[in-house]
Amino acid sequence: MSRADDPDANSSGPKNGESERRVGWLSRIALIGRDEWPAAALSFVYFFFLLFSYYILRPVRDEMGVRGGIDNMHWLFTATFIAMLFMVPLFASLAARLRRSTLMPSVYGIFIACIGGFWFWLESGIAMDWAARAFFVWLSVFNLFVISVFWSFMADIFDSEQATRLFGFIAAGGSMGAILGPGLTGFLAQTLPPRDLLLIAGGALLCTLPCIWALQYWQTQGAASSRSVAQNTQALGGTLLEGFRAIASSRYLMGICVFIWLYTTLSTFLYFAQADIVESTFSDSGDRTSVFAALDFATNTLTVLLQLFLTARLVQKLGLQRALAAVPLLVAGGFACLALAPVITVLFGFQLVRRAGNYAITKPGREMLFTVLPRMEKYKAKNIIDTLVYRGGDAIAGWMFAGLTALGLSLMSIAWLSVPVALIWALIGYGLGKERIKRVRQADSALSGKKQEDIRYEHSESTPAP
Repeated sequence: MSRADDPDANSSGPKNGESERRVGWLSRIALIGRDEWPAAALSFVYFFFLLFSYYILRPVRDEMGVRGGIDNMHWLFTATFIAMLFMVPLFASLAARLRRSTLMPSVYGIFIACIGGFWFWLESGIAMDWAARAFFVWLSVFNLFVISVFWSFMADIFDSEQATRLFGFIAAGGSMGAILGPGLTGFLAQTLPPRDLLLIAGGALLCTLPCIWALQYWQTQGAASSRSVAQNTQALGGTLLEGFRAIASSRYLMGICVFIWLYTTLSTFLYFAQADIVESTFSDSGDRTSVFAALDFATNTLTVLLQLFLTARLVQKLGLQRALAAVPLLVAGGFACLALAPVITVLFGFQLVRRAGNYAITKPGREMLFTVLPRMEKYKAKNIIDTLVYRGGDAIAGWMFAGLTALGLSLMSIAWLSVPVALIWALIGYGLGKERIKRVRQADSALSGKKQEDIRYEHSESTPAP
């Protein structure tokens, strides 16, 4: 599809005149409008602290997963899925009762308290094997929930056209945090016990709260859009099962579920392969933690460059459907390379390209899919997809991997089986991108019709009666 076929690409930019609203160097980097600058900057900083916190903890989680035993990993993924079964209705209950201005800080406050609780547990030295497993499960829940809530917030503040331009820039804030997080962890891992890193991560997560409050204030001042502020600040209401019903009745949402399920399946297969190759290559716990941190650092350095300079322009030039298909095609090639040479250098090269492409292109593109949905679906249905479907895919893939290895399949054989799965993933992404473009056009047509109706109404009201 050409640029002329994509309604987002055809947009002239910010709505009140591109030439008046662009801001110097930001326009050359991320196509940001003048009145969008405060929200874009706050969102950038918010996501920075969020992923800075998570990426301090991620190498610790990966090391604890190895410490808990590779043979037990499929049980850890299953435990994570079970934890999601409890967390999803809890979040739905909070979303139904709390205003967004209360819901967002409450979710992050709960996780900050959990970080403190794990620090005390690790400090006590009691049942350390179980502490490692519990931390692995908890962090696997944590990262999905806090990031899902973040992107629900973004989809609620910015419209479809703004998302195309701004989501790459906003995602770069997270990548900057993801660069400094593993960089700091890799530096401190040899001198500090892992538990002390939790305190740094908790402090970083606390810094997200002022950003949330400031974004809420920015929206209430009318700078966000013409949307009703009252609607966006009230509780969602509804029932606990509302999100499930929305998914079951929507082919679009079901397509997103399949897209994420295929992503998690391939990611889990690669994660098990990574654990196996790293364990056979490095015997020291500190070395493994440092290696995981180095991979995170390299991945996120590449990611932030792509997000700042490529994401928005790539989506506008190629269309969202091709952007969503690009990384799955690269993953298919990566698994083929890993099947031919299952060694540490090929593994890390594959992970670098896959993860950078996912964070810079697939993840922002996936979040753009939600901007055309009603507000309830942006929070309740999206949270189910981002957490329960995601971790359910992990759990199923973990057992599939264990079953395939039990049948005697080698790492190379499983890698070859992953290639056609990645190609199917690419086809699903392409279809979702085309459907999103269709929905944007329908929304624009409906808005145009409403504006014409308003003009006719205003004209009839101003015309004197005969």
